[in-house]
Amino acid sequence: MNIMDFNMDFFSLKGKNAIVTGGNSGLGQAFSVALAKGGANIMAVSIMEDDGETKDWVTSCGVEYKYVMADITEEGECKRVVDDCVNTWGSIDILVNCAGICINIEDVTKFTRKEWDKMVSVNLTAAFEMIHESCKYMIPQQSGKIINIASLFAFLGGQWSPAYAATKHGIVGLTKSMCDELAQFNIQVNAIAPGYFATKLTEKTRSDAKRNGEILAHIPANRWGWLADLMGTCVFLSSHAADYVNGHTLTVDGGYLMR
Repeated sequence: MNIMDFNMDFFSLKGKNAIVTGGNSGLGQAFSVALAKGGANIMAVSIMEDDGETKDWVTSCGVEYKYVMADITEEGECKRVVDDCVNTWGSIDILVNCAGICINIEDVTKFTRKEWDKMVSVNLTAAFEMIHESCKYMIPQQSGKIINIASLFAFLGGQWSPAYAATKHGIVGLTKSMCDELAQFNIQVNAIAPGYFATKLTEKTRSDAKRNGEILAHIPANRWGWLADLMGTCVFLSSHAADYVNGHTLTVDGGYLMR
């Protein structure tokens, strides 16, 4: 392919079918809408009830939406989800592993095996299983995009939540190892590491003047991220334009790691 063959259609996701875990709230909702705006049909997977908001936003983009309630840490659920996508639309082209939890306990001596196991199960093991099941279809079709959602804590320590930092380091390692295995099948595996974003989950921190000031002092952009700041990154990594981007973790953090 020469440079004049490139055009903006390389960013189009028209006709693609995407699964987004945690796809009807927070960052996952933003990823679902971003992929829908790119032209992809969206299967949002969550353990929470669907309030219809994501469906309205996705279908307004002229694509199809399906919600699947599932606990992807339970045996057989990842297979059920992926099979459902293929049975509904004929293929699984994009997988975004966004489902995750963070349990904070200030005293590390009180952070027990129970909290550790729960976070590893949701944040890391479920992501592996979703990839495992998706690749059963992506390998034969010789194409696929897999995006794992990491965090700045894939590069930093994890004060008050050692399991969160460990699982996000693990997500980066999983991304690299899966790239090494799957690139030969034209499957690209990358990760996005969001910084500090203004969401419902961060309202308490942002309302704490002292803590908010400490965070902003560490961000060269001098503001919290907006969900829209993540959307283009997801579309790019899901598109034909990123066919030679593989095994990479892209930080979207306003420069936080540089200061």
